Amino acid sequence: MKASPSLNRRGFLKKAGAAAAGMVGFPYLVRSSALGLAGAIAPSNRITVGCVGVGWQGGSNMGAFLAESDAQVTAVCDIDRTHLNDARNQVNGRYQNSDCRTYTDFRELMADPSIDAVMLALPDHWHGIIAVSAARAGKDIYGEKPLTHTLREGRVLCDTVKRHDIIWQTGSWQRSESNFRFACELVLNGRIGKVHTVEVGLPSGHTDFGKTRGQETMGPPPAELDYDAWLGPAPWAPYCPARVHKNWRWIYDYGGGQLMDWVGHHVDIAHWGLGLDRSGPVEMEGTGEFPANGLWDTATRYRLYAQYAEGYEMMIAGGYDDIRGGTRWIGSDGWVWVNRGQIDAHPKSLLQERFGPGEIHLPRTANHVRNFLDCVKSRRETLTPCETAHRSATPGHLGQIAMQLGRKIRFNPKTEEILQDAAAMRLLGHSFRSPWTL
Repeated sequence: MKASPSLNRRGFLKKAGAAAAGMVGFPYLVRSSALGLAGAIAPSNRITVGCVGVGWQGGSNMGAFLAESDAQVTAVCDIDRTHLNDARNQVNGRYQNSDCRTYTDFRELMADPSIDAVMLALPDHWHGIIAVSAARAGKDIYGEKPLTHTLREGRVLCDTVKRHDIIWQTGSWQRSESNFRFACELVLNGRIGKVHTVEVGLPSGHTDFGKTRGQETMGPPPAELDYDAWLGPAPWAPYCPARVHKNWRWIYDYGGGQLMDWVGHHVDIAHWGLGLDRSGPVEMEGTGEFPANGLWDTATRYRLYAQYAEGYEMMIAGGYDDIRGGTRWIGSDGWVWVNRGQIDAHPKSLLQERFGPGEIHLPRTANHVRNFLDCVKSRRETLTPCETAHRSATPGHLGQIAMQLGRKIRFNPKTEEILQDAAAMRLLGHSFRSPWTL
């Protein structure tokens, strides 16, 4: 059987990446001199990228791809034509041409065989369906956190990515920052002794992006927005400004509040430092405070407790002054805390530690998008592969269920089943509005 053009191209990129790795010891981009060219990356060695969801976070991610010389953004897709046109103009301005293709239906972009990889930045309720579609189309994927809207969607996505040999990078970019890596290395190399407790501090409340709080009056959606497509698999609901664009994350039909917005950052780092990238808690309990009225219904304040079979207790909290924002591991011989741009420890001497050749050294990357592109070429695993992102989100999914039901739940991380609680088990997934399926 003749190989498809996308598979032939993937093989070429892998060989080119391996050649570059042989020259520099790590799969960096192939330099033009290695290809007998002058002054530019060969078009055949560029990774062509399609960007789906090019509003707020997606626009930022797209800019990171545009900054890499061996990536070429060739298409953008969005159901808001304002976002779409702005992204197209940015891409064409970067390349000084008018070649960028535009789509309002992600399925048309996925069907384009000339696209090697996709960047996905969408409301959570769209994560699973569009990512599974991309994997089945053979596209390597840079996808935003949390991995999926429900735990069951995450398992389907991980299995699909593995089945189709897809390179996946989650936008949990803290793993590409030196202070987070060093903090995790301190923990993994036993510098704070035996770890017994982890504190994860996340944001609380509802940030009013765009000042739409209270704008819940029904009315026609703006002409530039395909609102039915925006709803997609979520239950039908009337349009109002407070429902869409950024503030969707405060509504359970589309997001998971501050907990799920941040679980893929600080809980992800907590797991990295504990070596739990392929595991999860065995018990979860906690409480949350919810709005008494209004459209936004996710928890504004929460405190969760996760127990792990390895003996760790993890507290995940938002809105409590006793839990410092970021991640803190507490061990028998001290503690280490890390947040964006910050690190602290007790004793302070831990911050001067160095690690020997026989100790654990976590991967070092120039930046998160760079790591993804390198792995697309080498076919090596990225810093935040699909399974890791799924496990990082698991405490958030379980925490939501424990809060909503008001009781402790027990979980088997191997089978991903909630034990002896049929009502809680049903909340691991949900149905989609027709005609959408995974």
